[in-house]
This record gives sequence, C-alpha cells and structure tokens, in this order.
Amino acid sequence: MSSFKTLPTLSFLFVTLFSLAHAATFDIRNNCPYTVWAAAVPGGGRPMNRGETWQISAAPGTTQARIWARTNCQFDASGRGKCQTGDCGGVLECKGYGSPPNTLAEYAIGQFANQDFIDISNIDGFNVPMEFSSNSPGCTRVIKCTADIVGQCPNELKVPGGCNGPCPVFKTEEHCCNSGNCGPTNFSKFFKDRCPDAYSYPKDDPTSLFTCPTGTNYKVIFCP
Repeated sequence: MSSFKTLPTLSFLFVTLFSLAHAATFDIRNNCPYTVWAAAVPGGGRPMNRGETWQISAAPGTTQARIWARTNCQFDASGRGKCQTGDCGGVLECKGYGSPPNTLAEYAIGQFANQDFIDISNIDGFNVPMEFSSNSPGCTRVIKCTADIVGQCPNELKVPGGCNGPCPVFKTEEHCCNSGNCGPTNFSKFFKDRCPDAYSYPKDDPTSLFTCPTGTNYKVIFCP
C-alpha cells in the first residue's frame, strides 16, 4: 500500500521539476530617468526606480501573457491606487491587463514545435520605450520600440502621458479588426513607421511576431 501512496508524490515531483527546468525567466529592468510601476500578467507588479530590476518566471504553456510599465502612479499602504497610464484596475499587483495606452511585451511559452512566441505591441498605444529580447545564447532576437511616439503622437490619439492606439479611441471594425479581416490604417502606419518590429494593428503578424526555442530566457528593458 505504501508504494501506491508514494507514486503520486513522485510523479508530482517529476512534473514540478520538469516545469521548473523549462520555465522561462524574464529579467525586467527600468532604465528610464523616472520611476515606473512595472506590471506583469502573470507576475503582479511593483515600483521600479531607475536602474532597478525585477525577475519573474513563466511555465511552459503560459499564453496571452504581458509585461508593461505604468506611469505616474499613486498607491496607498494597502496597494490600492491609480496610474495615469497602464492602470490595472487600481491595484499595485496586477491580476488583469492594463488600460491603454501601454507599450506591451507579449509572450507565449512552450508552444507549437517547442517554440516561444514573443512580440512588442502598440495596438493598445504607447507610453514607455521598450526592448524585449532573448537573454540566452540559443536565440539572438531583439525587438525594440524606442521612437518618440508620445512627442509625435497625432492629436486624435494624444492622452496625458501617452499615445493611445486607434482601436481604444475609435472602437471601430476598421481599427479593432474584430472580424479578423482588416488592413493597416493611417494611424497604424504612424506606429509602424516608427517601430517597424512592433505590432501596429491586429493582423500585423508577418513583421511583428517572433520565435525563440522553448528554454530561452528573456529580458525586458524600459527606456533601453
């Protein structure tokens, strides 16, 4: 009887160790000359002064994950408050996605053919310059979006602290592509011209979605 009791424990231990061995780590660094409140789903959130780092991890099978920076935040001792950009429901440790505008590092770990999928997206707008890149020798991918998008933002998309995406502003099929059948617009081209490796509209996959082998670790830098 005792041997049957130990088998589930050993199986659980093996699965746990296997998952840990293949979990991806994300080293997040703030190089901005101001404090940002880093956010990650999964992961939570925390304030980061210039030069500070934060490491999170994600298990294989993690999908629809995001890392972003929030700006001009105020939180009380209980972790309740609000941010000018990227706010995630008024909490310090995010459980859900942030409000536009926010520059996004997006990823899915351990997907088809043992590949990770990574991208930077401006579909929800732009608030902080970003680099999202491999931190492992097996992949050399570097994605950056560092243009002065806030300073050059079209008047229709300007908001305090950022440059909003056209979908959150106009909420039309042309910009949001809910049907899955859409093309670039003048507003999406504004983002694409300045950050050619970043998503500018929902069907921008061919020039914006990149892969690394599962087992790669990553870094996300605010203001690289």
